[in-house]
Amino acid sequence: MAEEKLEDETEEVENVNSNENIPLRTHQRIDQSLCGTLVQLKPGYAKVELETTREMIVDDMGLVHGGFTFAAADFAAMAAVNEPNVVLVSSNCRFLSPVKVGDKVVFEAKELFREARKRNIHVIGYFEDIKVFEGEFMAVVLERHVLKLKLVKDEEE
Repeated sequence: MAEEKLEDETEEVENVNSNENIPLRTHQRIDQSLCGTLVQLKPGYAKVELETTREMIVDDMGLVHGGFTFAAADFAAMAAVNEPNVVLVSSNCRFLSPVKVGDKVVFEAKELFREARKRNIHVIGYFEDIKVFEGEFMAVVLERHVLKLKLVKDEEE
């Protein structure tokens, strides 16, 4: 799948041409009615569709809260990594156009590189021909679930 660079432990993720979806190994209990529906999953790639609903609006004009847009983009990013213990550590996102109730926003996430446990994922969201979202997500893959990690303070006691 990806070639290792021994000098800096960085892997560049290649575009996978397989048409076969793989099973989802992360975020398996996510509410896809709020965070988007996973429609395609390949190594290093995920596609999520967000059907916006009345529960997501913030005003009488039907504007959808950006948190739902971000949640779908984040879900796509984590699915592209597709490791059970992946967690988001940072993001740099741009909301490029408003989303309104009834819009179906499609998010495509591609894992760009891996460095040890770190992952960088690029996500673009479109409504029809309009790019409404673009972001870079940084995630880490942990050995154990983030809530099962012992903190240094706990270990000292």
